[in-house]
Amino acid sequence: MNKKAEIVRVYLPPDANTLLSTTDHCLRSTQYVNVVVAGKQPAPQYLTMDEAIKHCTKGIGIWDWASSDQDRSTDLVMAAAGDVPTMEALAATEILHQRFPDLGIRFINVVDIMRLQDDREHPHGLSDQQFVSLFTPQAPIVFAYHGYPWLIHRLTYHRSNHDNIHVRGYKEEGTTTTPFDMCVLNEIDRYSLAIDAIDRVPQLMSSAAHVRQALVDKIIEHNHYIRRYGEDMPEVAGWVWQMSADEEPSVAPGPAGVLSTAGDNV
Repeated sequence: MNKKAEIVRVYLPPDANTLLSTTDHCLRSTQYVNVVVAGKQPAPQYLTMDEAIKHCTKGIGIWDWASSDQDRSTDLVMAAAGDVPTMEALAATEILHQRFPDLGIRFINVVDIMRLQDDREHPHGLSDQQFVSLFTPQAPIVFAYHGYPWLIHRLTYHRSNHDNIHVRGYKEEGTTTTPFDMCVLNEIDRYSLAIDAIDRVPQLMSSAAHVRQALVDKIIEHNHYIRRYGEDMPEVAGWVWQMSADEEPSVAPGPAGVLSTAGDNV
């Protein structure tokens, strides 16, 4: 990130198809340092190959099928960069959709992390108008990231709505434990993200006390479960996007929920 903007490219594909598209792009490029951050564990597949190519070409975009602000004002922006943060942010968004169906949520996924930077600082950067159009001028933004939170702030501190950005990322917590427990320890798990969203959205601060307490209880339940069984709860380990038809946003979702790895899609 400290190297010259003309040289460095950093990509965080959220699923196998976006990883394939990103890798294809990187192998065709020359005179760049391309950094691709991706896990090797089976994970949900969110986008078809065609959708993945379009999403990776843009580098950043709204996932309509995970959003509920198409015909209403945007009350909350849930954003994510990276495979695990994307999964946890989607799970948090699903919780919020189910508990607060009238809440206008916009889900944004970032593949090309340098898109967050000002276009005057990096050739892949968004203009101020593009950034505000995506993230809105005033809505609170809960941003899940696998690395240090300060990096996202560093890339966006010039933005007019930077004060609205609240980043959750790596806090130097964790040891040999379960995958989800690592998220809990660093507070980028679905329950912590949903709690953060409740605390940030003005109309939910007082009316959502019961939901907030239930989410805190889920974290306590998780802590007891892994200490007893040494593995994540089935509802966490086997999570897939399951928004039912009567709860879906106006745009139908992509083929989310299929467990896959990059090798399975080649």
